[in-house]
Amino acid sequence: MPQYERLLNPILIVGCIIITVSFAVRASFGVFQIPIADEFGWLRTDFSMAIAIQNLAWGIGQPIFGALAEKIGDRRAIVLGALTYAAGMVLTAWSVTPFEHQLYAWLVGFGIAGTGFGVILAVVGRASSDQNRSMSLAIVTAAGSFGQVLGAPAAEWMLSFLPWQQVFIIFALLILALVLTLPFMRAPQAATKAELQDSMGEILARAFRDPSYALIFLGFFSCGYQLGFITAHFPAFVTEMCGPIQPGGVLHAVGITTTSALGAVSISLIGLANIGGTLVAGWAGSRFPKKYLLAGVYTARTLAAAVFIVFPITPISVIVFSLVMGSLWLATIPLTSGLVAHLFGLRYMGTLYGIIFFSHQIGSFLGIWLGGRMYDAYGDYTMVWWIGVAIGAFSAIVHLPIRENRTPVPA
Repeated sequence: MPQYERLLNPILIVGCIIITVSFAVRASFGVFQIPIADEFGWLRTDFSMAIAIQNLAWGIGQPIFGALAEKIGDRRAIVLGALTYAAGMVLTAWSVTPFEHQLYAWLVGFGIAGTGFGVILAVVGRASSDQNRSMSLAIVTAAGSFGQVLGAPAAEWMLSFLPWQQVFIIFALLILALVLTLPFMRAPQAATKAELQDSMGEILARAFRDPSYALIFLGFFSCGYQLGFITAHFPAFVTEMCGPIQPGGVLHAVGITTTSALGAVSISLIGLANIGGTLVAGWAGSRFPKKYLLAGVYTARTLAAAVFIVFPITPISVIVFSLVMGSLWLATIPLTSGLVAHLFGLRYMGTLYGIIFFSHQIGSFLGIWLGGRMYDAYGDYTMVWWIGVAIGAFSAIVHLPIRENRTPVPA
């Protein structure tokens, strides 16, 4: 089956639906930090560890599901991911101890891997023409941001009249419903003759010998650290450390009357701003060297985080930071995945990107865990922010030596 020449096609649309729902649920977990900790009297570290394990499992599961999709088919791998994701949510809803939450977080993390970027980007990438691939990857990534726009406020709204356990069950049902979209996802096999002749082992060996692949792996670590920490802890950070919302102000007028509501809305604003930022990244990725674009994104993130934490935390600074960071949030995804496809081809893109993504999730694990650990130790998140600033600067630098111009694999 040939690649789709038009940008909008059934595989892109279904991929966007799956990513939207998967990320809406994933992005909401930070909203549950305080309700769950308050109900059971846990330390912040306890639930933070569950979210950290979830992100680590996501990272471990991503290359596994990428390889499964390439062996047993994309749709079967997604079904397995959705079932695992939903099972983890249901079991977590029945859990009453930190150990149980942390145990079932492995299932949730593996489920996110099976319904997340590693599998979906590979499917969409194979279905897209060379001219449309960068923008197609960006559109799917932006769909993840749209899920973030919906997820945290939806969870906050449901928590106003439902216990958190029932919200988890509702999310599990939404994830299971994704299976109904899969009959429309049938990706073509877009690879050159030479790529089809190469085994997975040969492609992996070629990538592991390439210094550029190692640099991409190292650089993606800070992306995970920053995104993991902010997703898991920013709602609680805003709730507890933001200055008061003034009665009669603009925020009051639109229904944001508490810092708790502002914390949930901030995650939504990040996702909203990222829709535009990711689409711009996709457009730019087909026109400019991706390594320089990635270095620019990491530099801008570093500066935004440093300025935000230096000045007093106010409702206005929270909104401004959310919009600025949001415009850079997932802009790295189409650029990084596109760079992997450019360097090593499309045949095993899911596996190769999955391995790179493991670095991202190691960063997520540390960002989330350190956030909870340092909060319990010092009563604030200041040190975690500054670590994120430092490793963001490292990622900006490490992308510069990447050798992006390669001779194409012969047809």
